[in-house]
Amino acid sequence: MAKASAVNRDLKRRKLNKSLEGKRAKLKAIISNKKAPMEERFAAVLKLAEMPRNSSKTRQRNRCALTGRPRAHFRQFRLSRIAIRNLASRGELPGVTKSSW
Repeated sequence: MAKASAVNRDLKRRKLNKSLEGKRAKLKAIISNKKAPMEERFAAVLKLAEMPRNSSKTRQRNRCALTGRPRAHFRQFRLSRIAIRNLASRGELPGVTKSSW
C-alpha cells in the first residue's frame, strides 16, 4: 500500500484541476491566440502564473485504484501490475486469463 498522504495529495490535485480546468483552458486559448493584442496575452500569462501549480494536469500521478502504487500502472484497468496479477490469478478480471505452456 502507498502512503495515505501521497494518495490524498494526488486526490487533492485532481479535485483542484477539475475545478480550475475551464479557467486554465480560457487563459491558454488567449495566450496561444496570435491575433490577440500583446498586452492582453501578457496579462493572461500573468494570471496563469498566479494560479496554483497543483491545478495543472501534469502534476497528477496515475495510481493504482486498489493499492495507490504509483508505478507500473495499466491505464486500461487503472491498476498496478501486481494488482492485475493477483486479480487475474483469482479469476476476478473478466476476459483475462493467466497464460501457461
